[in-house]
Amino acid sequence: MGMFLRQCFRNKDGKRHAYWALVESYRTDAGPRQRVVAWLGKLDEAGRLGIEQAASDASSTHSKDAASACSEPQLSLFDQQDDEESVQPQWVEVNVSGVRVENCRPFGGPWLALEVVRRLQLDEFLKSVISTGREHVSWWRSALILVVARLCRPSSELYVAEQWYPKSAMPQLLGVPAERVDDNRLYRTLDQLLPHKAKLEAHLKNRMGELFDLEYDLLMYDITSTYFEGQANFDLAQRGYSRDQRGDCKQVCIGLVVSRCGMPLGYEVFSGNTADVTTVEHIVTTMEKRYGKSDRIWVMDRGMVSEGNIDFLRKEGRRYIVGTPKSMLKEFEAEVLKDDWNTIRDGLEVKLCSRPRDDDEAVDANQDKETFILCRSRDRSQKEEAIVQRFEQRIEERLVAMTARCEKQKRDPMKLEREIGRLLAKNTRAAKLFEVTVEKAKDGYARIQWQKIEAARDWATLSAGCYLLRSNVTDWSDEELWKAYIQLTEAEAAFRIHKSDLKIRPIWHQKEDRVLAHIFVCFLAYVLWKTLGQMCDRAGLGSEPRRVLEELSELRMLDVVLPTRSGIDIRKRCLSKPSDHQQILLDRLGLRLPKINQTEM
Repeated sequence: MGMFLRQCFRNKDGKRHAYWALVESYRTDAGPRQRVVAWLGKLDEAGRLGIEQAASDASSTHSKDAASACSEPQLSLFDQQDDEESVQPQWVEVNVSGVRVENCRPFGGPWLALEVVRRLQLDEFLKSVISTGREHVSWWRSALILVVARLCRPSSELYVAEQWYPKSAMPQLLGVPAERVDDNRLYRTLDQLLPHKAKLEAHLKNRMGELFDLEYDLLMYDITSTYFEGQANFDLAQRGYSRDQRGDCKQVCIGLVVSRCGMPLGYEVFSGNTADVTTVEHIVTTMEKRYGKSDRIWVMDRGMVSEGNIDFLRKEGRRYIVGTPKSMLKEFEAEVLKDDWNTIRDGLEVKLCSRPRDDDEAVDANQDKETFILCRSRDRSQKEEAIVQRFEQRIEERLVAMTARCEKQKRDPMKLEREIGRLLAKNTRAAKLFEVTVEKAKDGYARIQWQKIEAARDWATLSAGCYLLRSNVTDWSDEELWKAYIQLTEAEAAFRIHKSDLKIRPIWHQKEDRVLAHIFVCFLAYVLWKTLGQMCDRAGLGSEPRRVLEELSELRMLDVVLPTRSGIDIRKRCLSKPSDHQQILLDRLGLRLPKINQTEM
C-alpha cells in the first residue's frame, strides 16, 4: 500500500523527546497492517523530505495498479510545509553489498592517555614552558606523542614515527598529521623536553596532590639500574652491580622517590658504578631543595644504610625508618630467643627493643633516641630455610666429591683452594656453615679437611625469617613502623612497571642527554600510569590500571565507506560501540567518549 513517516514520542528524564520512524503499510488476509521499516531518530526538514521522496519512489511501483483503478487521487501521508520548495531533500541510494570498513585504528589507549594528560594539566604546562619557534609541529605536542607512545606502545622513536603513530588515532586526537612526524623530530623533542625536568616534577607532584589529596609525609627511596645496548661512551655509562643480570653491559643507576601509595615525586640518575649507600645525601638534599624541609620520614632498605648516612639523616631533625645489614641481627640474639613477640597478623611477629650495650660502653645520646624493630615472618622463614638447605646440600655434595678426588689424583693445593673459593662464592647463603682447609700432604699434593659448624647452623635456623629495622621515630607503635617500612614495595613495584610495562631497558641511545631524556619520558609515562591507577582506585576498580588500559585500548576508530549509485563514496568516520564491560568502566571512571561525526564525499 505504501510507506510514510510517523512521529513518535518518548518521556526521558522528565522531558518529552520526539523521533521519527519509517512505517510501511501492507495488506493481509486479516486486513491492512503496518510495520516499522527503520527507526530514523531526529530529522531536520531536509532529512524528512529526503526520506519522504525515497519512500514515495520505493512504493510507486507497487501502487501503479491501485492508482489506475482509483479515479480519485490519494491524499499525501506527509505534512506539507509552506516553505517546502526552499528545502531540498538530502538522500542518496547506497549499494548495501559494497559497504566496507577502512582505516581501523587503535583509539581507546591514546584517548585515555590524553584524558589523563589533561587531568594532570601536563599539556598546558608543556605549552607554557617550552618555547615556540618556526617549527611546523609544536614541541609540546611532540612531547605528548613520546609520552603517550611510551604508555601505550613502548618502543623506539623510529617505530613510533613510522609504525605506531600513523596507524593509531593520535593524528586525529592531537591534530598533528602523520606526515609531519618522523624520528628526527622526536629525537629533537627529547632535547627540548629535558631542561624542564625539575619544574615538571614539581608541577606533577602538586597536581597529583590536588587531584587525590595525597600525603607526602612518608618518602620511599630505592635505586635500580638499567643497561645499554651499544658502546655508550660517556661518563654516566659504567659497569657495575647489575640488577638485570647483565654485567657485560654498561649501565646507569636510577634513584626514585615515591609517596606511601607509590606516586612518584622525582628521580636522579647516577653513574653505573655508583654504590647505593653513596646516593642518600644527594637524593635527600635534592628533594628538600625542591619541596622544602617539612616533617617527612625517609624510608630506605638496608643497602642505603651506613653510620655516616644515619648521622646525616639525624641532622636538622630528619626522621627515618631503615633496614639494617643482616650481620647486625646477631647483636639481638637474646631478643630473638625471648617470647615477648607481638603478633600483628597471621605469620608475622614484631617487637620494639633497644640496642644491646656493654657495661663499659660509652652512652651515646643519639642512640638513646633510636628504636630497633625486630621482625619475624613465617613465610620468609620457610623460604630462607629452603634456600639455605639447597645451597648447603650443593656445597656438601661438592666437598665430598672433591675429597674423594684428592685421594685418587694428585691435586695442586693452590688450584684446589681456588676451586673451593669459587664453590663457596656461588653458594654464599650457606658458605658460613662450613669450615674448609686445604693441607699439603707429605707427597706434596693437596688434601681437604672440612666440617660443618654447628653453631652457625643453629643461628641460621634461629634467625631464618628475621630482619631488623631501625628508626628515630619514637611516637609510633611497632606495627605502625613495620607497615611504613613495608611501603618500600611501592618503589620496587615502580621499577618493575618501568622495566616490564614501560620497557625502560635496554637503552639504545648513545648520547648522554638523549639517555637522560629517555629516562625522563619513561618517568612521565609512569606518572600517567599511577594517575590512572588512582582514578581506578577511586572508582572502585582497584589500584592496578593495567587491565583497564588493556580493555579500553580495544576501542577503535574506523571509516565506514558507503558506495552510492552515482559513483560517489560517502566516508563516515566513527567509533566502535563500547561493549557492556567497556561502558561500565567508562561510567565508573566518569569518562565520556567524544562524538565523532565526520563525513567526506
